[in-house]
Amino acid sequence: MSDLPIAMSCGEPAGIGPEIAAKAWHVLGARLPFFWIGDPAHLPEGTPHAVIHDPREAMHVSASALPVLALPFPAPATPGQPTPENAAGVIEAIARGVALVQQGRAAALCTAPIHKKALQDGAGFAHPGHTEYLAHLAGVDRVVMMLACPALRVVPVTIHIALSAVPAALTAALLEDTLRITHAALIRDFGIDDPRLAVAGLNPHAGEGGAMGHEEITLIAPLLARMRAEGMRITGPLSADTMFYAAARAGYDVAVAMYHDQALIPIKTLDFAGGVNVTLGLPFIRTSPDHGTAFDIAGTGVADPGSLIAALEMARDMARTRAA
Repeated sequence: MSDLPIAMSCGEPAGIGPEIAAKAWHVLGARLPFFWIGDPAHLPEGTPHAVIHDPREAMHVSASALPVLALPFPAPATPGQPTPENAAGVIEAIARGVALVQQGRAAALCTAPIHKKALQDGAGFAHPGHTEYLAHLAGVDRVVMMLACPALRVVPVTIHIALSAVPAALTAALLEDTLRITHAALIRDFGIDDPRLAVAGLNPHAGEGGAMGHEEITLIAPLLARMRAEGMRITGPLSADTMFYAAARAGYDVAVAMYHDQALIPIKTLDFAGGVNVTLGLPFIRTSPDHGTAFDIAGTGVADPGSLIAALEMARDMARTRAA
């Protein structure tokens, strides 16, 4: 895989995706070859780019220009204003990137941010989000979202649902699948032979022996005990408020949280600009910057490419580990 470039889908062209793709190429150049799937007309004016016809061409082009696998869109990109006519193109760029990695023509897929409502309004996008669409294209039933930076890896078991819906959604089957997918990915994609998983409780103080909730006693603890008996290195359920200081983080390879904010607040506090969204459980590697389309600053030239650069670097490292 080391002689293959990374595919990058363009994301929403009215957002900051084209700008940060160009900035990422200026930083990475030939050091980390990738190619951008989208309409060259949507790139910032003056971006050095070269249209390629085969992903391998990116390995030779990257030193002097951003390699572009051209996908013409019907409308121009107006910063901050998504155009319904372009929605189908955004979806096609993702599908094309997935096809290339599945065909072994790209090492990994890095996706720029999309705007779900724009896709729903413009193309009837039927999936709750990016991750679910990727799972559909890959033909898998369940995937796991990991947020990662040098200081922390964290996985939420439930994701984009109301807090009031979390207790009902948190089932033993969902938690077990999340733990097993995460454990396997740490071995396969991160090169950790014997991963250490720290699992948070759902309630304050991990329920405090039933005084603040019973999910830890009835659901989480029995499952963790069974998986520990299989030989997996799992601690918990732990009080989430003491899991994320430096000394605690040194004791595990990933923290598994029960709901969205329990997972994302710590990592965004530790490394707001450098966090990477990784989808575990796919048959290919997918990373993405941990931010959205940022319509409010699109076209102003101030967007920070740090998270996208980190996502590309993580995709490269994961591809090398998986290949090895």
